[in-house]
Amino acid sequence: MGQAKDTDFSEYFEARVQQFRRLAFGMCGDWHGAEDLVQATFVQLYRRWRRVRPDTVDAYARRILLNTFLTGRRKRGKELVTSYPPERAAPPDHDSHERIDLERVLSGLTPRQRAMVVLRFLEDLSVAEVASLLGVAEGTVKSQTARGVEALRAVLPSPTSKE
Repeated sequence: MGQAKDTDFSEYFEARVQQFRRLAFGMCGDWHGAEDLVQATFVQLYRRWRRVRPDTVDAYARRILLNTFLTGRRKRGKELVTSYPPERAAPPDHDSHERIDLERVLSGLTPRQRAMVVLRFLEDLSVAEVASLLGVAEGTVKSQTARGVEALRAVLPSPTSKE
Protein backbone atom coordinates (compact mmCIF):
# COMPACT_ATOMS: atom_id res chain seq x y z
CA MET A 1 0.00 0.00 0.00
CA GLY A 2 2.89 2.40 0.74
CA GLN A 3 4.34 1.91 -2.75
CA ALA A 4 0.95 2.55 -4.37
CA LYS A 5 0.57 5.74 -2.29
CA ASP A 6 3.94 7.00 -3.47
CA THR A 7 3.22 6.12 -7.09
CA ASP A 8 -0.19 7.84 -7.03
CA PHE A 9 1.25 10.92 -5.36
CA SER A 10 4.17 11.09 -7.80
CA GLU A 11 1.78 10.92 -10.75
CA TYR A 12 -0.40 13.64 -9.26
CA PHE A 13 2.65 15.81 -8.54
CA GLU A 14 3.96 15.49 -12.10
CA ALA A 15 0.56 16.30 -13.57
CA ARG A 16 -0.18 19.33 -11.38
CA VAL A 17 3.07 20.95 -10.25
CA GLN A 18 3.21 23.49 -13.13
CA GLN A 19 -0.42 24.52 -12.57
CA PHE A 20 0.27 25.12 -8.88
CA ARG A 21 3.46 27.06 -9.65
CA ARG A 22 1.48 29.44 -11.87
CA LEU A 23 -1.20 29.83 -9.21
CA ALA A 24 1.39 30.44 -6.48
CA PHE A 25 3.22 32.99 -8.64
CA GLY A 26 -0.06 34.78 -9.29
CA MET A 27 -0.63 35.01 -5.57
CA CYS A 28 2.82 36.02 -4.38
CA GLY A 29 4.35 37.57 -7.52
CA ASP A 30 7.76 36.00 -6.94
CA TRP A 31 9.01 32.75 -8.49
CA HIS A 32 11.14 31.88 -5.46
CA GLY A 33 8.22 32.46 -3.12
CA ALA A 34 5.99 30.48 -5.49
CA GLU A 35 8.40 27.54 -5.35
CA ASP A 36 8.34 27.67 -1.55
CA LEU A 37 4.53 27.78 -1.51
CA VAL A 38 4.26 24.84 -3.89
CA GLN A 39 6.80 22.82 -1.94
CA ALA A 40 4.98 23.46 1.34
CA THR A 41 1.68 22.58 -0.34
CA PHE A 42 2.88 19.25 -1.68
CA VAL A 43 4.62 18.32 1.58
CA GLN A 44 1.41 18.94 3.49
CA LEU A 45 -0.65 17.15 0.83
CA TYR A 46 1.64 14.11 0.95
CA ARG A 47 1.16 13.81 4.70
CA ARG A 48 -2.60 13.52 4.19
CA TRP A 49 -2.57 11.73 0.83
CA ARG A 50 -4.28 8.53 2.04
CA ARG A 51 -7.19 10.48 3.51
CA VAL A 52 -7.82 12.78 0.52
CA ARG A 53 -10.64 11.73 -1.79
CA PRO A 54 -9.52 11.57 -5.43
CA ASP A 55 -12.47 13.68 -6.62
CA THR A 56 -11.54 16.55 -4.28
CA VAL A 57 -7.76 16.45 -4.37
CA ASP A 58 -7.39 19.54 -6.62
CA ALA A 59 -9.64 21.67 -4.44
CA TYR A 60 -7.91 20.40 -1.29
CA ALA A 61 -4.46 21.18 -2.69
CA ARG A 62 -5.61 24.67 -3.76
CA ARG A 63 -6.93 25.24 -0.25
CA ILE A 64 -3.58 24.21 1.27
CA LEU A 65 -1.76 26.57 -1.11
CA LEU A 66 -4.12 29.44 -0.34
CA ASN A 67 -3.90 28.93 3.43
CA THR A 68 -0.11 28.73 3.25
CA PHE A 69 0.00 31.95 1.23
CA LEU A 70 -2.36 33.87 3.53
CA THR A 71 -0.68 32.58 6.70
CA GLY A 72 2.74 33.51 5.36
CA ARG A 73 1.54 37.01 4.51
CA ARG A 74 0.27 37.55 8.04
CA LYS A 75 3.50 36.28 9.57
CA ARG A 76 5.71 38.43 7.39
CA GLY A 77 3.59 41.53 7.91
CA LYS A 78 4.48 44.31 5.53
CA GLU A 79 7.94 43.02 4.70
CA LEU A 80 8.43 42.64 0.97
CA VAL A 81 11.49 40.80 -0.25
CA THR A 82 12.25 41.20 -3.92
CA SER A 83 15.04 40.29 -6.22
CA TYR A 84 15.40 42.39 -9.30
CA PRO A 85 16.51 40.40 -12.31
CA PRO A 86 19.08 41.92 -14.61
CA GLU A 87 17.75 43.97 -17.47
CA ARG A 88 17.04 41.92 -20.55
CA ALA A 89 16.53 43.34 -23.98
CA ALA A 90 13.01 43.02 -25.33
CA PRO A 91 12.57 41.13 -28.59
CA PRO A 92 12.70 43.47 -31.59
CA ASP A 93 9.00 42.97 -32.44
CA HIS A 94 7.82 43.65 -28.88
CA ASP A 95 6.96 47.12 -27.64
CA SER A 96 8.19 47.08 -24.05
CA HIS A 97 6.22 50.23 -23.23
CA GLU A 98 3.01 48.20 -23.52
CA ARG A 99 4.14 45.37 -21.26
CA ILE A 100 2.32 45.19 -17.95
CA ASP A 101 4.26 44.44 -14.78
CA LEU A 102 1.74 41.99 -13.34
CA GLU A 103 3.57 41.56 -10.05
CA ARG A 104 3.70 45.32 -9.44
CA VAL A 105 0.04 45.77 -10.31
CA LEU A 106 -1.17 42.83 -8.18
CA SER A 107 0.99 43.86 -5.21
CA GLY A 108 -1.27 46.88 -4.73
CA LEU A 109 -4.13 44.59 -3.70
CA THR A 110 -4.68 43.13 -0.25
CA PRO A 111 -3.61 39.48 0.01
CA ARG A 112 -7.23 38.30 0.10
CA GLN A 113 -8.25 40.45 -2.89
CA ARG A 114 -5.20 39.29 -4.77
CA ALA A 115 -6.03 35.65 -4.05
CA MET A 116 -9.61 36.17 -5.23
CA VAL A 117 -8.58 37.92 -8.45
CA VAL A 118 -5.97 35.25 -9.21
CA LEU A 119 -8.38 32.40 -8.49
CA ARG A 120 -11.21 33.98 -10.49
CA PHE A 121 -9.30 35.17 -13.54
CA LEU A 122 -6.02 33.26 -13.75
CA GLU A 123 -7.33 29.94 -12.44
CA ASP A 124 -10.79 30.54 -14.01
CA LEU A 125 -12.71 29.33 -10.96
CA SER A 126 -16.35 30.22 -10.49
CA VAL A 127 -17.56 32.55 -7.74
CA ALA A 128 -18.99 29.56 -5.88
CA GLU A 129 -15.69 27.65 -6.08
CA VAL A 130 -13.69 30.62 -4.79
CA ALA A 131 -16.21 31.20 -1.99
CA SER A 132 -16.00 27.56 -0.97
CA LEU A 133 -12.20 27.58 -1.14
CA LEU A 134 -11.90 30.72 1.00
CA GLY A 135 -14.76 29.86 3.33
CA VAL A 136 -16.65 33.11 2.65
CA ALA A 137 -20.00 34.03 1.15
CA GLU A 138 -20.36 34.34 -2.62
CA GLY A 139 -21.30 38.00 -2.16
CA THR A 140 -17.96 38.59 -0.45
CA VAL A 141 -16.13 37.07 -3.40
CA LYS A 142 -18.11 39.23 -5.82
CA SER A 143 -17.57 42.46 -3.90
CA GLN A 144 -13.88 41.86 -3.13
CA THR A 145 -13.18 40.78 -6.70
CA ALA A 146 -14.97 43.85 -8.01
CA ARG A 147 -12.94 46.10 -5.70
CA GLY A 148 -9.75 44.36 -6.74
CA VAL A 149 -10.55 44.73 -10.44
CA GLU A 150 -11.46 48.37 -9.87
CA ALA A 151 -8.10 48.94 -8.17
CA LEU A 152 -6.33 47.22 -11.07
CA ARG A 153 -8.16 49.35 -13.61
CA ALA A 154 -7.02 52.47 -11.78
CA VAL A 155 -3.34 51.59 -12.28
CA LEU A 156 -3.44 49.76 -15.60
CA PRO A 157 -3.15 51.67 -18.86
CA SER A 158 -6.39 51.89 -20.78
CA PRO A 159 -6.61 49.40 -23.64
CA THR A 160 -5.98 50.83 -27.07
CA SER A 161 -6.80 49.29 -30.39
CA LYS A 162 -4.04 48.73 -32.90
CA GLU A 163 -4.94 49.11 -36.50
